[in-house]
Formats: sequence, C-alpha cells, structure tokens
Amino acid sequence: MTRRPRAVLWDLDGTIADSKEFHWRAWRETMLPGGVEITYEQFLHSFGQRNDAILGAWLPGAPAERVKRLGDAKEEAFRRLVATGPLHPLPGALEWIERLAHGGWKQAIASSAPRANVETMARVLKLDKVMGALVSAEDVHRGKPEPDVFLAAAQRLGVEPARSVVVEDAAAGIEAARRGGMRSIGVGGDALREADVLVTSLADLPSDTFDRLVAV
Repeated sequence: MTRRPRAVLWDLDGTIADSKEFHWRAWRETMLPGGVEITYEQFLHSFGQRNDAILGAWLPGAPAERVKRLGDAKEEAFRRLVATGPLHPLPGALEWIERLAHGGWKQAIASSAPRANVETMARVLKLDKVMGALVSAEDVHRGKPEPDVFLAAAQRLGVEPARSVVVEDAAAGIEAARRGGMRSIGVGGDALREADVLVTSLADLPSDTFDRLVAV
C-alpha cells in the first residue's frame, strides 16, 4: 500500500531564523537619511506588519510613491545585511528540518515576506535544496490569518491540508493553519495557545510530535 504523503509548512522569520535585528537595522538605515529617527519600541510595535502599514504610521499622509520607495529600499537593505550575516537559525530548527527530511516528510517555506527575502534567507541557511517549495507574499492575494499561503504550499507539495503541519511563531499564522484545516505547532508564548502543540523552543519539541499530529 502506498502511503499518503505528509508535509511540514514552515514560517520563516522568527520560526526558523532570528531575523529581527536585521529588520531593525534595515529600517534605521533606510529612514535616517530622510531625517526620520525611529525608536526600537516603535519598531517592535510594528514588527510583522506590512511595509505600507508601518510607513503609514511613521509617515502619516506620505505619498504612495514615497512609501513604496522606502519600503523597497528597506527590503534591499535587509537582504544585503542577511547576505553578509551572520544569520542564526533558531534552536532546534535546522535539526528538525533534517530529521523530517530523513523521515520522508515533504517540506516547504510558507512566508508572508517578499519572495526575494525568502530566497535570500533560504540560500544563506542552505534550505533551498531541502525545501520542496518556497511560497511568499507575491504568490497569494490574502495574507495570514487567511490560509492562502499554507494552502498554496501544500498544493505545490502535492499534500492534502489535513496531512500538513504548520510551524509558526505568530498568532495570525496559527489561525491561518486552523482556517486551512491543518494542524499547527506554535513556537513562542501564550499568544499562540490556540496551536495544537505549543513550545517555547523547537529544541524542546518531543521527538514524536509530528508523527502524533499526522499519523502515518
């Protein structure tokens, strides 16, 4: 009997890699030449939002072309900083990706980040050869908490949503998994309590977790 395939769909920023400092440095580098000095608290409050929403709060009434130009410049700076590194994987992430690959699981990155960012981070972390698909913001019309990015990733892998496990560090991603009919692992604090499994670190994840969530 042929076994139906199983998949793990990974968020990237904050789940596989700790990229927050690179985003902070990129925003400061982009905004300072225009005389806009942002605080770290402002950055943290905006982290994870779309660039147009972030800049709308920092630059009320700014023309759309300026918002786009600054957003594009920030992402270019982010990719340059990531490429020169070092970009550190979060504890347990790469070990789990390798273990799942050996166990026959299909895997994909399903991120709300721009495609160029996803490709850069995947290349730096040497994930581009392991992942069966890279799905990014440009590939879907609706972002998380809508399930589109995870459904697209599962479809590209040829795996049913019900046989897919999402790994996320954001509540919106956990909700997206639920709406997509997928099981989920939350990596973080109580804000992710709606996940099927919640851990503070992937290094603490029991060895049978994925198998328990999606039986062979």
